[in-house]
Amino acid sequence: MNKHLMGIIDATTFHEDLQELAVHRSVAAIPFGGRYRLIDFVLSNMVNSGVESVGIFPKFQYRSLMDHLGSGRDWDLNRKRDGLFFFPSPILDKPNFGIGSLDHFAANIDYLKRSTQEYALIANCYTVFNMDFQPLLNWHIEAGCDVTEVRHTNKSMGIYLIKTSLLIELIETRNETGYLSIKDIVSDINSPLKLCYYDYKGYAVMIDSIKEYYSASMDLLRQEIWKQLYLKERPIFTKVKDEPPTRYLKGSTVQNSIVANGCLIEGVVENSIIARGVRIGKGAVIKNSIIMQKTQIGENCVLDSVILDKDVKVEEGTNLITPASSPYVLRKGTVQGAWINS
Repeated sequence: MNKHLMGIIDATTFHEDLQELAVHRSVAAIPFGGRYRLIDFVLSNMVNSGVESVGIFPKFQYRSLMDHLGSGRDWDLNRKRDGLFFFPSPILDKPNFGIGSLDHFAANIDYLKRSTQEYALIANCYTVFNMDFQPLLNWHIEAGCDVTEVRHTNKSMGIYLIKTSLLIELIETRNETGYLSIKDIVSDINSPLKLCYYDYKGYAVMIDSIKEYYSASMDLLRQEIWKQLYLKERPIFTKVKDEPPTRYLKGSTVQNSIVANGCLIEGVVENSIIARGVRIGKGAVIKNSIIMQKTQIGENCVLDSVILDKDVKVEEGTNLITPASSPYVLRKGTVQGAWINS
């Protein structure tokens, strides 16, 4: 398969409803599940499907994304031939018109023309799923499709399969056809191309709002969901960071939670996701919450249904209790004092 398929990840998307988590980073780099970033899922799926050439097309706030992916070593993409490529958009003043901007591809068309892969898989960067693309490629070829859109529960997943030569042709003729993106092409009911739809039946969530982010994160605490996402034969790779084991001090308890390495826990943690390097003080109670890297929670705090971004500091005795239907978000680097308890 690796001789046939190249991966293209559109990391240009900005969701207004995710702004609280995307102020300092692209959507692709939003932390998820205690140790991953959203892009890890689609990138790992490509690698596990044998893809050896992946182009990342970001637009805004992509420094943390580049820092996370680095040379691609943790995905075995640091290779002499093919590997991982970054193509930041040179066009910042135009709005996005959907997954697979043809203008953005046109600015980097040499990458496509030099590729040896016959097919291109174009995908968004914010779907949490574990999919083998080999059956999709086989189905696309056998059905004689020009463009295949992957769907889940009858909705587009923002993932498209197309011949690389046809993609180049569509890019070069975009001014005549009026197509602005791959999404435009599959939405054209009068298109002369053979458009096909492939139904993906596994677990998949497109993270496009704080509500979806919180819900999908809490899904990870359910064993039946965990078993669909984290498969031994198709692991989700991420940037490896060496951290010591988490320390659980006397009086601490942890129930039904994901806790990364490097934490120090003296309080109570229930139904929560705790990223690496988090400190939870004595007497603190954390329930139904997502706590990102290196956040510090003081003694005797009570937090329920909140999302604390990286490097947040919650001062001693603070109460933050919000409904799970609208979780409270504290931005990266915020200091939350007890004087503004909710």
